[in-house]
Parts: sequence; structure tokens; C-alpha cells
Amino acid sequence: MNITFFSSLFLWLLLMTLPEMVCSQSADFTIQDIKFESQGVTLAGTILTPKKTIAAVVIVHGSDPVKREMEFAKRLAKEGIAVLTYDKRGVGESGGVYVGPSVGTNNIDNTNLNLLSLDASSAVNTFRIYLKDKKTPIGLVGFSQAGWIIPITASKNSQIKFMVLFSCPTITTLEQLRFQFYTNGNNDFWGNHTESDAREHTKNDKDRYQFVATDPMITLNTLSIPGLWLFGEKDIQIPVKVCIEQLNTLKVQGKPFEYTLFSKLGHNTAFDIDTVPVDISIQWIKQKTLNIKKFNASK
Repeated sequence: MNITFFSSLFLWLLLMTLPEMVCSQSADFTIQDIKFESQGVTLAGTILTPKKTIAAVVIVHGSDPVKREMEFAKRLAKEGIAVLTYDKRGVGESGGVYVGPSVGTNNIDNTNLNLLSLDASSAVNTFRIYLKDKKTPIGLVGFSQAGWIIPITASKNSQIKFMVLFSCPTITTLEQLRFQFYTNGNNDFWGNHTESDAREHTKNDKDRYQFVATDPMITLNTLSIPGLWLFGEKDIQIPVKVCIEQLNTLKVQGKPFEYTLFSKLGHNTAFDIDTVPVDISIQWIKQKTLNIKKFNASK
């Protein structure tokens, strides 16, 4: 009697929830799990394909052991942006070894950043195979550590046509560590320190780790694809105003780079309850891909 009752209850609940589950996945987009190879390991991810695709992006991780960013991907897919998001190397269902800790020599040294850029490039190549319209522009969207990975990837893979970078550094890896150690996770840091203090420390502090620094400015100087950076002024992971100055230097040189600064936000501009940064990025992607398509059609 009890078994029959609970079986019936389970079936009833399943029937009640199934239509909602199907709708959430099929009303605006389809979801497909995939696997692909990169540098001798198998990475696992998910492709979200809108009914009408206007652009496509691969999501590049921050420094943490991050699985695929499904909620963020769904937000983009609902706007007509196809997404490939995957579990970071050594995380979730992906093979390989996650290199940690989040702060340290092995996480942001040149070897690891280049390896992660090769993973992102393999994801782009794989994504192209799955896209029905092979002319759909593919870009990279990333967070934090991706500020070093995305330019490296874009410099090696000509299929990448634009990039969106949330709270991403334009300074070297060693400079970023100096700043991060100085703020020491203190959310009240900017209430007790000046911009001058932070700049002085970031420029002159002794390095706790010794490794070859990655300078994104070198790679960004070689790129001509559109880029959008979204910063939070209260960031305690990267010195935002220094990063903006770097971008202004590139803009003066004619680079198609843009940025937006949010005075009340911190490091997590992509995941804050304030959705404006993501909203802006979506509209920017739509506009840039439209421009790319018009340019290609005029050739």
C-alpha cells in the first residue's frame, strides 16, 4: 500500500514538473552535452543553442576550480547567443589536472595560462563544428583570470572575432598578485586606502613568488578584434583604474577596445545581483556581431 502510494506520488510529481523542465530547455534554446579533446585530455561541456542564433561565445573560466557556467550561459542563450561552456581542466567531468591554489605561482604562471588558452581554443574549434551556420561569429566571454587567457587564445585562433571580459586585468600577473596581497581580501579596503597607496604598492612591492610574468598588453597590442571590459570600482582583486589607463593607451593607438566602470560594484561584475553589466555585454555582443556580419557581406 505504501509502495503504491509513494510510486503514484512520485509519478504525479514527475508529470507536474516535466513540462516545466522541458519548457525551460526548449522554449528558447536546446541543451546538448559534449566532450572534446585538448592537449591529451578530454574536456566535458554543454552547448546551448537558441532557436535563432545571432552570435556564439565560449566561456573562459576564472582562477577557481570552476564547472560549466550554466546559469550564465542560459542568460545569454535566451538572448539568441549560442554558448559553449565547459568544466575547467581537472574539474567536474573534465580530465586533466586543475592547477591551484587560486593564488600562487603555478596557477597564473606562463605555462598554466598557455595551457588553459589551448583548452579555450579547442573549445572554439569544437563549437564551430556544432554551429549550423558556419558564418556565425564566435567570441570569448570570461571572468577575472580570463583577462590573461583570452588575449593569448585570440592571438592564436583567427576564428575568434570579439571578446568580453568581466573584471579582467590588463596588468601583469605579478602586478596583480602584489595588489591582491595588499588588499588581503578586505572589503573595506577602499575606505581606508587611497588610489595613490594602491598604485605605489602594486608598482614597487616585493614579489612573494618568482616566475615569468604574463603581460596582456603585449598580446592585446597584436589584436584588432573588438573587446569590451566591465569593471567594478570597488574591486579588491585587480587595480581597476590602472587597468583602465592601460586600455586607454591601447584605445589611443586605435584598438577597438571599450570599457564600462560600475562605481558600486566589486570584482564579480558578471554575477552580482545588479544585472546591468551582463545586460550591457549582451547588447554589445549583438551590435558587434551585426557589424561583423555586415562587413563580411560587403566583401
